[in-house]
Amino acid sequence: MASFFNITTELTQELIAVGANVTVSKISLTNIHDDTPCTVDLYIEKKITGKFYLLKNTLLPVGATLIYDETNFNTRGGGFSLFIKLNKSASEIPAVDVIIN
Repeated sequence: MASFFNITTELTQELIAVGANVTVSKISLTNIHDDTPCTVDLYIEKKITGKFYLLKNTLLPVGATLIYDETNFNTRGGGFSLFIKLNKSASEIPAVDVIIN
């Protein structure tokens, strides 16, 4: 089942928590801001093991969609959580739609 998010902040957001028992095989990111690109950090994290970046400082131009389909992980108990962090490239607050399959 797909999960849908609209991220409009520069704060780190947890998209899928550990223990949710979700298998992730594809992530779609779309910059929905009218005139401001942003950079995206997308990573999985396990408390003892640490962070593993899927995307780091990746530029997402206005109106662009990035599909990350080179992944396959599960958020079952003892597994990983999925996080996103947006960074603005101008004075505007970034806005990105996220779809996780």
